Amino acid sequence: MHDDETTSSPEATDLAGAAASADPAQGLAAVRALRTLADRLEDVQVANARNQGWSWQAIADVLQISRQAVHQKHSPPQTR
Repeated sequence: MHDDETTSSPEATDLAGAAASADPAQGLAAVRALRTLADRLEDVQVANARNQGWSWQAIADVLQISRQAVHQKHSPPQTR
């Protein structure tokens, strides 16, 4: 484990604080940033799972979405 994985970064702490802000503009911007981060993390971890031989169904079960949804979102584009 790396040192940066054991402690929160200042940016993460700032983002968490902004998400709890009473200022809607600040809070909503933080929500948008968190969604972007979550989407990127999902992309990375789905690719990781597929590289390790996980089925689309196993990934969908963990994410609690349908197999079709995870496959549609994360499968490579078809070549024509």
